[in-house]
Amino acid sequence: MENIWDISAWGSVNLVAVLLLSLLFANLLKRKIKILSKTLIPTSVLGGLILLIISIIYKTIFGTQLFNENIFGGNGISTLEMITYHSLAIGFIATSFKPSKEKFNKKRTVEVLNTGITTVATYLIQGIVGLAITLFISSFIFKDFFAAAGIILPFGYGQGTGQAMNYGNIYETDYGFIGGKSFGLTIAAFGFLSASIGGVFYLHMMKKKGKYKEVSEEKAEVYEANDVQGSDEIPMNGSVDKITVQMGFVLSTYLVAYLIMYFLGNLLPGLKSILYGFNFLFGVLIAVAVNSALKILKRKGVMKRQYVNNFLMNRISGFFFDIMIVAGIGAIQIDVLKGYWTVLLILGIAGLATTYLYVKFVSRRIFPEYEDEQFLSMYGMLTGTASTGIILLREVDKRLEGNAAENLVYQNVPAIVFGFPMMIVATIAPQMPLITLGIIVLYFLALNIFLFRSKIFKRKNMAKGKSNEN
Repeated sequence: MENIWDISAWGSVNLVAVLLLSLLFANLLKRKIKILSKTLIPTSVLGGLILLIISIIYKTIFGTQLFNENIFGGNGISTLEMITYHSLAIGFIATSFKPSKEKFNKKRTVEVLNTGITTVATYLIQGIVGLAITLFISSFIFKDFFAAAGIILPFGYGQGTGQAMNYGNIYETDYGFIGGKSFGLTIAAFGFLSASIGGVFYLHMMKKKGKYKEVSEEKAEVYEANDVQGSDEIPMNGSVDKITVQMGFVLSTYLVAYLIMYFLGNLLPGLKSILYGFNFLFGVLIAVAVNSALKILKRKGVMKRQYVNNFLMNRISGFFFDIMIVAGIGAIQIDVLKGYWTVLLILGIAGLATTYLYVKFVSRRIFPEYEDEQFLSMYGMLTGTASTGIILLREVDKRLEGNAAENLVYQNVPAIVFGFPMMIVATIAPQMPLITLGIIVLYFLALNIFLFRSKIFKRKNMAKGKSNEN
């Protein structure tokens, strides 16, 4: 029987406390050290790096993993990985519950669609470059290297810490990629650093052209009363706290997602690791269904009040994404990556350059009316998370009132639709890396034809018109 004074009863609580303490310390450093605030590195990334550095020093001195000590329950690394895994899904579920705005006009709908396609096309080009690099390395340099490792690049850069760890775990568990989880987490950490480096460089270029004055300090966001509490919503101070209701929706949705994964996992045991790797996707789909059902009940008068609160759902998703990032970076085990650093650095640099150049190319040609805003938001998101894109976008759109901010939010629907094949194909990469590379190259070309359809077919029509005149 466990006693309340036993260390095992405190391990998980202590671990979460340290994660939050590192976030507080990182926030203090960013506010007090000017050079850190100008790097635009997210506070959660800085907090994770602080924990990683401390754990490396501890391992060097004492020879054991800091987070595997008894004070953290004896298996803290695994707990950090599970926090990363679950936080990804919970954060996405909370985001999916947020009520949408009014319908866009045709032009804005096309722009949102093009933003979603840009997101997936960037995943694909990151996957092409990453997989080509590791295929070359495994064929000509390190013969025993895991050839499909490079396909993790789009999940680390394009989708962030949680998905990078998910695929690293699948490759480690099912295909013997030793250190796969830490490999994925490290790629994601490089992605956040790339967001900072590329973002600051772009802002510097804007400053030279007179488009941007200086890197602004982080300012408090001002909310109106209606932003926090709608007139038809349940009260903030009711018999049940309003955030409790929001968490009830989020976690009960996640429970349904688990039950579906459990059922499918037993039905298809060979696909169990893949199904559980898509925990966030099951959660999002169920959240959308529940949210739609709530809207129907409200419209028919069955439900008199609005239960989902946009402000609180934003806070919940922000909390879990922050925790996900700091836990993911803190869970990196440097010692299992000792033979991978050259490959990781090559992938990191290639990911930065490829993402920067491709997003810049698309922003200039598809979004000329707000090229800079679109680039900063998309580049930040496609090297980190949506919050990283917001951090960069705020430098040029302080109140997030422009089209780029809306594109960032609403592109998720087309991105999920067009991106799902990429996630499926990535699961076969360890068995058929060359075929996988060929598939994503073809898919990338097809998406770009669709993305640049107005440019391509406009030229053809113009050429056809000229030939008819002659």
